[in-house]
Amino acid sequence: MFGVVPKVLWNKLNPADELNRIKLGLNCLLIQTRARKILVDTGVGAKLKERFKDMYRVEREHGLVQSLGNVGIEPEEIDFVINTHLHFDHCGGNTIEKNGSYIPTFPNAQYVIQAQEWAAAMNPNERTKASYLKENFEPLKSAAQLMLVAGEHTISEGVTVIPTPGHTQGHQSVLIESAGKKAFYCGDLIPTASHVRLPYIMGYDLYPVDILETKRKILEQAANEHWLLIFEHDPVAPFTYVLDKEGKKCVEKIKEEEWK
Repeated sequence: MFGVVPKVLWNKLNPADELNRIKLGLNCLLIQTRARKILVDTGVGAKLKERFKDMYRVEREHGLVQSLGNVGIEPEEIDFVINTHLHFDHCGGNTIEKNGSYIPTFPNAQYVIQAQEWAAAMNPNERTKASYLKENFEPLKSAAQLMLVAGEHTISEGVTVIPTPGHTQGHQSVLIESAGKKAFYCGDLIPTASHVRLPYIMGYDLYPVDILETKRKILEQAANEHWLLIFEHDPVAPFTYVLDKEGKKCVEKIKEEEWK
């Protein structure tokens, strides 16, 4: 998760277990506009094999569908699902298994994916194929629920996908605007609050130099315009503001009791 950064540095804030694993969140986002219900990313899903769950030490009380149900929303009510990219921990909940085949979890939704990301996922190489599990996204096309976009695209009032290349070249993040304020769902551009530091670049990032420049640009804008940043993988501080202190970016974490 921290690439070339020495463990003696990152382990202070992200302590590892005996197998060198750290705790991460799977923070999907529900956006409700006046007209639409939009879901951003779908986590690892419910199709996990026991070996997978053990290897990644997946721990959760319930999955995404139940989490939505807890706030009174059924899968049929979702109008759009935005996938930041198609790695298994971001789109595993796109589909469910039913009668031996895979179908979209959200039957009335259009799934919004960058065309460049779709092409990469459908034609993976030896480095990327373990991250792209086709049962998570291939059924979207046959169900006519695939919405490919190229570049910046407005999904609904106040909700726009923004290309943020580096983790993958087709990676996108989501800019949300409401009442004169802005929030930005980072996806794997900045997965946790620790990754606000520019050198903290994951070994998973396929294009590290590109992600460095993308991070620099986004963080400058976020600091200048006081964006709320939403971190998909932070288990403690999913919502923060970023501040510019003496030319360095740091985070102003929002206490859990405030965002809950």
